[in-house]
Amino acid sequence: MAKSTIKNTAKVADTVRPTIAGAKERPVWHALRTIAGRITTPLLPDDYLQLANPLWSARELRGRVVEVRRETEDSATLVIKPGWGFSFDYEAGQYIGIGLLVEGRWRWRSYSLTSSPVSSKGSRTITITVKAMPEGFLSTHLVGGVEPGTIVRLAAPQGNFVMPNPVPESVLFLTAGSGITPVMSMLRTMERRGAIGPPGHVVHLHSAPTEADVMFASELAALGDRHPGYRLQLRATRTEGRLDLDRLDEVVPDWRERQTWACGPEAMLESAERTWKAAGIGERLHQERFAVSRAPVHGRGGTVTFARSDKSATADAATSLMDAGEQAGVQMPFGCRMGICQSCVVGLVEGHVRDLRTGVEHDPGTRVQTCVSAASGDCVLDV
Repeated sequence: MAKSTIKNTAKVADTVRPTIAGAKERPVWHALRTIAGRITTPLLPDDYLQLANPLWSARELRGRVVEVRRETEDSATLVIKPGWGFSFDYEAGQYIGIGLLVEGRWRWRSYSLTSSPVSSKGSRTITITVKAMPEGFLSTHLVGGVEPGTIVRLAAPQGNFVMPNPVPESVLFLTAGSGITPVMSMLRTMERRGAIGPPGHVVHLHSAPTEADVMFASELAALGDRHPGYRLQLRATRTEGRLDLDRLDEVVPDWRERQTWACGPEAMLESAERTWKAAGIGERLHQERFAVSRAPVHGRGGTVTFARSDKSATADAATSLMDAGEQAGVQMPFGCRMGICQSCVVGLVEGHVRDLRTGVEHDPGTRVQTCVSAASGDCVLDV
């Protein structure tokens, strides 16, 4: 998957002039910054601008939470106003990295954008919709503990689980739980572009434990009322059971002719992959995964040394190198955090690490994905 690379940079002194985010998009502002920089040295204009508005930082992408809207009992939409350098030309279905300062350190995760890149009434905000997970420290905090006005760090949108323009002649969305989030961006974009076609154009099968757990329920219902070309079929799995894809013909007889976008639990995606492959139409299935399938944990972990950062951390065999680095205060490169985009790859200088998905060990001199690799004994990373 081709994704943007988020580069890791060593920590520099505050008086070293950073690369200006957004300089190409706003050349006049960049020229004014350059002039101001000459006047304000040794301090940077960025230092003064942040006093007036934290979103004017040129060192990093930032955003301000302007609203938190509850979607269901355990999910919420965060409306974020991005600052200097953010580009609104992302594609519907992409995700974004968000960093939040919690208990003295920055915690990062990636979430699908639920907003549309096609602006509505001049809006210059983006939205993510987060479901609080029992094991998810940051997701729980975002849903229940973030106040409007909070400043967050942002990473550029990326991902290729996107809806093309023009839209295919017939579309099937297959979603469950929070897997509806990237599809929500697609639906909003399709409507704003007038791209929802005649009856039968878009079929959407969505599953949730109960009707009360359906994110965007009222908006989806209204979308169906406005557009005969959009048909939503909800399934409450707690009473009806999970959708059996072997009986998909009964629900969507022409599913083989449709381009399909699927996002949800791993079991659903694996079933879809088998079903589409057996039908000989695997190329018509587009999937987005929110979690990494992991192999059984073996080994004892070890001490991970981050050579360039001059820091180290002790990690067990189930803790990813990325998590170990971030817990030690190392600025780790990252992207999807699922082993897909290759943005987190660094060199393994010494020792061995194990791929958490396959159990395969990597030797010194190779490059490893830190988000899906763990220490297999003491090791040294080039970061």
